[in-house]
Amino acid sequence: MPTICWTTCVRRWHNPLRGGAQARAPLLFTVRNPHIASRPPSRRTTMTEARPVATDRAYPALKREYPADFRVDDSYKASLPDLQNGPASLIVGARTAIQHVGISNFRLPMRYQTRADSSHPTGEITLETSVTGTVSLEADRKGINMSRIMRSFYAHAEKQFSMRVLQAALDDYKSDLDSLDARIQMRLSYPMRVDSLRSGLAGWQYYDVALELVERGGDRLRIMHFDYVYSSTCPCSLELSEHARQIRGQLATPHSQRSVARISAVMHGDTLWFEDMVELCRRAVATETQVMVKREDEQAFAELNAANPIFVEDAVRAFAAELLAEPRIGDFRVVASHQESLHSHDAVSVLTEGATFAHASLDPALFAGLRA
Repeated sequence: MPTICWTTCVRRWHNPLRGGAQARAPLLFTVRNPHIASRPPSRRTTMTEARPVATDRAYPALKREYPADFRVDDSYKASLPDLQNGPASLIVGARTAIQHVGISNFRLPMRYQTRADSSHPTGEITLETSVTGTVSLEADRKGINMSRIMRSFYAHAEKQFSMRVLQAALDDYKSDLDSLDARIQMRLSYPMRVDSLRSGLAGWQYYDVALELVERGGDRLRIMHFDYVYSSTCPCSLELSEHARQIRGQLATPHSQRSVARISAVMHGDTLWFEDMVELCRRAVATETQVMVKREDEQAFAELNAANPIFVEDAVRAFAAELLAEPRIGDFRVVASHQESLHSHDAVSVLTEGATFAHASLDPALFAGLRA
């Protein structure tokens, strides 16, 4: 017959008039304790139901040291449970297809080829890269083995990057996971040496870039996302400042602010280098933020801004004009945010060309992600 053992728990309460914790009446509730002699609970104070404890059944003696010498063989591996490849009866929630499932932000160093006349004379640079890989999942499948995405990508990671390498990696993990659609996105920060405007100094400018390969319905899209940071001087504020100077002899300065445009472009045909995208953006909006600056550079930048005042509507159209003229670019989207120094809010604009980026709804974080 199993033994029922009890112990008394005393709850303490704080009395601010007497100070400190005061003991209340015992036997507020009872719990099992095999080390204290058996005692029946008080019926009026019991908060947990008494259950017998079988003291004659020994707890299994499990090993508590990590088995560093243990080796896995094929038979042991075959015995391991694999819930993600289980039957459809294990699906939780609606039995419906999932468009994207996978892993985000696994990082590794990758080698990138650079344009021949770029800031990198060796023609190659190794950069830390954050990778996101996803596949589609059919309605009758429980899940995927996500480590296969990493294994498939690592099989190609030692090669110098190209879109062909990215396509091979996509082929591999799409096949490994038996999926219809798949996507890889690689994010990196690309350095380029930038000259100052007048002093002859030079420094490194970093550009946030994401490369994306998407397969959907048998069609593949190669997409570049590129962030360009620039200064925007308000044309209205510039005119008002000049009005104050001319009419009233009052010194005034127009407001300007750091601004950012994120350009997303479908790539066609020949290679579109990162350097090509930088030059395209500079042609559209010349007031890129500076790296190394002396007094003569600061003065030059003030003159450059005065020569190129720009509203956010002007900015997206200027970028669009350059993108439309580039034969290596198909559909595109320009998202611009002028992070106002005059207002406590930002001025924003979105311009799309083609069906790829056209959406009726805006992501709530679309503009919040544009931090200059």
